[in-house]
Parts: sequence; C-alpha cells; structure tokens
Amino acid sequence: MEWKADWGLRARMGLTMFLLFALYIVFIAVLSTRLNLLLIALIFGGFSLGQFFFSDKLTLWSMGAKEVDESEYPELHGMVSRLSQQADLPKPKVAVSQTRVPNAFATGRSQKKAAVCVTTGLMQTLDQEELEGVIAHELAHIKNRDMMVMTIASFLSTIAFMIVRWGWWFGGGDNRNQAPVWVAILASLVVWIVSYILIRALSRYREFAADRGGASITGKPSALASALMTIDGRMDNVPKEDLREEAEMNAFFIIPIRSGFIGKLFSTHPSTERRVEKLRELEREMY
Repeated sequence: MEWKADWGLRARMGLTMFLLFALYIVFIAVLSTRLNLLLIALIFGGFSLGQFFFSDKLTLWSMGAKEVDESEYPELHGMVSRLSQQADLPKPKVAVSQTRVPNAFATGRSQKKAAVCVTTGLMQTLDQEELEGVIAHELAHIKNRDMMVMTIASFLSTIAFMIVRWGWWFGGGDNRNQAPVWVAILASLVVWIVSYILIRALSRYREFAADRGGASITGKPSALASALMTIDGRMDNVPKEDLREEAEMNAFFIIPIRSGFIGKLFSTHPSTERRVEKLRELEREMY
C-alpha cells in the first residue's frame, strides 16, 4: 500500500500550527516587557531543550522500560526490523516495559535517535498481525517526526505554565512592579490554556496520520483496527495509576491513558471508535 498524504489532515495541522505560532508571538512580546519573567523563560527553555535531546533515554527510564537485544526478544526484533525496512526507516532501539498494561509508544528526537517500546501486557494480549499493526503505527510516528513536532509545538506552552506557577516569586518586587507582573502572569495563563487545547487537537490529528501511516506500512488497516479495539477493552481492567502519570511524557502511546469526560475533552488521542471507523474507510479504499 502506497504511503499517501492526507491533505485535509495536513491542512488542519497547518492551521493549528499557525494559530500556535501567532499565539506565541504575542506571548514573547508580553514577556519582553518583564526581564525577570524572560529569565524564567530562558531557564526553563534550557531544561526543555535538555529533555528534547535526551527524550529517548528519559522516557524509557521513567517508564521502567529496558532496551532489549535480539537474544532476549528475537521475534520482536525481527518484526521491528522488517517493518522498519518497509517504512524506509533506520531500525529504532527496541525496549520492553514489564507491565500488564497493554500499550506501546515511540520516543526520540529524530529518526536516527528513536526508540519503540512495547509492554509485556501488549505482547500477551495481541496476536502477531495486531502487534505488527501497533508497531507500524509507532514507526509512522517516527517517520512523521511527531516527537520533534510536538516538542516544538509545546515548548512555549510549557514555559507559560512555569511562569503561571513561579512567575510571582521571580517577578515580584515593590508595589510599582506588581501590576506589570500580574499582566504578564495573566497573559501566560491565557497562552497556556489556549495552547493546551490547540496542542491536544494537533496531537489528535497526528494520531490519525500515524494510523494511516501504520496501515500503509503493513497493508492491513483491519489488523490495527482490531488491535485498537482489543487494547481499548483491556485498559479498563488495569490499575488506574499504572502508566497514568506518564501521559505527559515526550512519547506517543498507542491508546490514550486518561479517561472520563474531561480526559476525553482534552485527550491527546481521538476516540477508538473514530480511529477504527477511519481505518475501515481506508480498507474500503484499498479494496
């Protein structure tokens, strides 16, 4: 199956990125009036850059995942190697997380510095075709450079959040300076809320793109659709705290980690039903 561009999806992603860019221009203009708050931005910006460059190691470490070699998981390595060739990608690092939660994620700042991690729960839950569909989805994230795109998109949003949290402590002073500080903190709050919503929308668009890309790699949209339904059905049967705290990591999980109305409203993923519907439409296009 040929890897085709979804121009409607690209247009929505482009519009979202444009709105984020415009929002951040205004944000920087407001910050420039307060040197102390600009200093906060530079400090936390440095931390964000460090996280970006070491995202693969940090994410695997935070998840308790271990990089594995071929002697430990020969079938998994063989699957990743074959699918990487089909996707025209360098083979990423392969890691396994010892948890019964059925999930998988990709991380890393570039195609050459990427890692794909699957949980033992996922390997025990899915058959071979379904597992291939999930891994292909994660490889599509790598091919689309989604980790880099989302890190850049959320860079100033993270800084805005830090200013909302710590801005008064850094930017306070005598009474003459209090009004400008409050204006900058309020502007940061608005930027963080609006960018939070826009980044969630962008993430959902990129999940659709990764579903389509993963189906293109395997040529079997139904396998990924089946895997999504199987995983989604199992997620309600695992402890709520397991993996939940890692939802904000620089990684792309196959299934959203948060649940409930608010979780769905601000989810990084579309609903499983909508994703399955799109995959079935794609399969009808193929045949």
